Amino acid sequence: MENGQINRRGKKMVKAIVLRAVGTNCDYETGIALKLCGFEVADLHVNELIQKKGLLKDASLLVLPGGFSYGDYLGSAKVFANQLKLKLREPLTEFIDDKKMLLGICNGFQALVKSGLLPATEGLWYQNTTLTFNESGHFQDEWVTLQKIPENKSPFLRGIKEFDCPINHGEGRFVCRDKKTLLDLYQKNLVALAYKINPNGSTDSIAGISNKSGLVFGLMPHPEKHAFSQNHPHSTRKDFPEKGTGLKIFENAFEYLKK
Repeated sequence: MENGQINRRGKKMVKAIVLRAVGTNCDYETGIALKLCGFEVADLHVNELIQKKGLLKDASLLVLPGGFSYGDYLGSAKVFANQLKLKLREPLTEFIDDKKMLLGICNGFQALVKSGLLPATEGLWYQNTTLTFNESGHFQDEWVTLQKIPENKSPFLRGIKEFDCPINHGEGRFVCRDKKTLLDLYQKNLVALAYKINPNGSTDSIAGISNKSGLVFGLMPHPEKHAFSQNHPHSTRKDFPEKGTGLKIFENAFEYLKK
């Protein structure tokens, strides 16, 4: 299967894997958002994928959801990142080389960054950015407005200019190793999303980045938590559309892979 199979009704199926670990707690909501957009969803523990690496070949989208993998005891998503880098290096490299899509949300974003899968400006699996403690010094649970960086061409963000979704993190402050790395991100158009109002002290208010192809993308806020307009705290005060604005990221992925 390249990007999908045909079901009995003649419709193309696009399979997504939601990869969880001990401490992941947003896989259920992520699965719902994917199913709403038409994906066939498999919820897998990372140990299961390590034992059966061939499962990745059947998927077109891999999503690393939010939560607190392994309790973040060695730093946010550090253990999860090491599993990706040391136990799944070959199949994930092949997955990316095959131009499939990889999405990391919150803890999943932290895992992509700390494994070196993002931004990959100095080669795959090399880390030159990180997500560290919020400038406030405490866990933050609040809604934010995100703005798309026009120069970034990730298919995940097609047609998006601005949207709202919540953050739930204590280590969400995005920083680069040095000024050269930050400049490289902008020169290569890898900065994808910025906070309208910076909540955590991230460099240049960066909320999400992609790799060069745009097919590997990560963000700290939770788009799956704004799949329905009723999720928004102001939904009873304003005239909101039926769909939450966070759903557009998953819809974009489905439309891209379906083609």
